Amino acid sequence: MFACTNCRLPYPEIGAPYRCPRCSAPFGLQGEIQVKREELDNEQPGIWRYRNTFGLPQGAKPVSLGEGDTPLVWADVLGTQVAFKCEYLNPTGSFKDRGSAVLTAHLFSRGVKTLLEDSSGNAGASLAAYAARAGLQARIFVPDSASGPKRNQIQAYGAEVIRIMGPRSNAGEAVVRALQKDDSQVTAYASHAYLPFNLPGYATLAYELVEQLGESPGTLVLPVGQGGLLLGATYGFQALIKSGAISHLPRLIGVQSSACAPLWALHAYGPAGLGWVAEATTLAEGIRVRSPVRGDAVLEAVSRSQGTMMAVDEEKILDGRNQLALRGFYVEPTSAVVWEALVQLVGRTPEPIVAVLTGSGLKYGQV
Repeated sequence: MFACTNCRLPYPEIGAPYRCPRCSAPFGLQGEIQVKREELDNEQPGIWRYRNTFGLPQGAKPVSLGEGDTPLVWADVLGTQVAFKCEYLNPTGSFKDRGSAVLTAHLFSRGVKTLLEDSSGNAGASLAAYAARAGLQARIFVPDSASGPKRNQIQAYGAEVIRIMGPRSNAGEAVVRALQKDDSQVTAYASHAYLPFNLPGYATLAYELVEQLGESPGTLVLPVGQGGLLLGATYGFQALIKSGAISHLPRLIGVQSSACAPLWALHAYGPAGLGWVAEATTLAEGIRVRSPVRGDAVLEAVSRSQGTMMAVDEEKILDGRNQLALRGFYVEPTSAVVWEALVQLVGRTPEPIVAVLTGSGLKYGQV
């Protein structure tokens, strides 16, 4: 089910490399996810109903905190009813739990004892929680700018927090250096960017949306940093198309902060646009990613759906957070980038429109 995205080497049956040992490219999904209604295990909670789509080894132990089955709540946006998928109500307060549950189960099944990860906060907190659930050790490398509540949350799960000065990308480089010093088979770089095991977990977002709506969304709007959630959801919708449950992909709208918007720049201006991309400070810290590992695949998915990438300025992010709060949604600024996108899209994009609220407002702030 998993193979190198470049040379097609199948993911090794032993060990847990974070990228291909032959050509260094990232691993990805090989072929399509198969969703068969008769194979769903409806006695299992949340995303684990779809265990047969995860590619886990036979007998692998699930690692779960009750992730998935998040509410879909309708609210008015400029006179149009928009459905908000409340992913911030997952166990650790973000959508990352869908991926971390499956990723941790894969690594646990391979005998890994220590997980290393770099994160601006949400992925690190999520992985730390699921590592604790599985009885594993976790070391999370975070940029020094990561918000205090997220760092505290990671530490509360018993993980070691290693603060790295400089931009977000420095934390990723620090993990690779640490991994080179500890190349044992029981230590793994549990990268939410490089490893493909989280993608089938993210695909469950699509399955739930179709169940809740009774149809495919017309448009799906979501924040994009690495773009894993958009890509995983795309795989999920494609699986549902193949099964006959829906007839088409929703129009995918990826939203970035103007302070760090590489995928928007590429989509809008081609390779020349990358010359303008910075890794500047932004309220939307969770999507501050200058070089997304699967950027080409994310842009291909957006184009295939006849969607687009959008970039939102800082003052609009803050306004979006406030507007969402006035409707009862208390989210972090990273999630709030969807508001300005909705303001621009309402009346101009297929309905029903679904916006994904990815992280809790309780996780944002400096201490």
